[in-house]
Amino acid sequence: MTFPQQVKKTNTAQLLSFGIIGILILLYAPILIHWVDGWLHKNISTEHEYFSHGIIGIPFAFYLSWLNRKKWQRLPDNNNPFGLLLLIVGAGFYLSGVAEWVNLSLPAILTGICLWLKGIPGLKLQGFSLVLVFLATPTALPYIIAPYTFPLQSFIAGTVGFILNQMGIDVNVKGINIYVSGRIVEVAPYCAGLKMLLTTLYVSLMLLYWTEALSSRRISTIFLSAAVIISVTANIIRNTFLAFFHGTGNEGAFIWLHEGWGGDLYSACMLLSLIPLLNWLNSYFAVELDTDFPD
Repeated sequence: MTFPQQVKKTNTAQLLSFGIIGILILLYAPILIHWVDGWLHKNISTEHEYFSHGIIGIPFAFYLSWLNRKKWQRLPDNNNPFGLLLLIVGAGFYLSGVAEWVNLSLPAILTGICLWLKGIPGLKLQGFSLVLVFLATPTALPYIIAPYTFPLQSFIAGTVGFILNQMGIDVNVKGINIYVSGRIVEVAPYCAGLKMLLTTLYVSLMLLYWTEALSSRRISTIFLSAAVIISVTANIIRNTFLAFFHGTGNEGAFIWLHEGWGGDLYSACMLLSLIPLLNWLNSYFAVELDTDFPD
């Protein structure tokens, strides 16, 4: 291939890439803005709030794709027919006008583009970014699983009641209802900590990937299990404070922790605690590996 032909092919590939990016921006910028505005101002549906981790996850996914741009360019063109099928399905979802299908069209079209342009190697290269986008795409999943959270709600209510009883506070627990000094606090499905749990697992995956620990099954399993325990424990402590504040008539503190920025601060502190935990696991197993295989 002569030099002018190489330049022509390179320019054509770049123009194609810019064209695809431009079309995606035109199609999905309004949708992403709607998501982010709803997540930040909490004026979106309760189910969609469960995916607010997308505020950090989606930019991180785009950042990873940008880091992989040179590897992407070096991959040979390989048109996989499943990519075209996904593009057609994604276009159908987008044109349907149904909110949830329109949302799902984003990961469908992105996956289709990867397969159609670069085949399976392209899908593998951008795989984690696609997973982050898919897991941050608002769907009806929280609505579907909400009816099955009753055992978790009961467990939280019982544990909160036990803790408050140990503090000498008059508490009576009936199912998912906590009566504190005659005032009722309900551990509703959306107070069962599912949002915090989903966010915790999402951030944990990001941390595992960023520290290159995702390839270690042992570290990943231990870390994700510990993250679940931390999330559930943190939610129990939060519900304990909420029951205490409401039962003692401290409505200002209750609203601050339940609906205000206090809840966001509490969640952020819990998520930050995952970083030293993962660092310790990486260090521990690195030392163990050096011990098992001395020089």
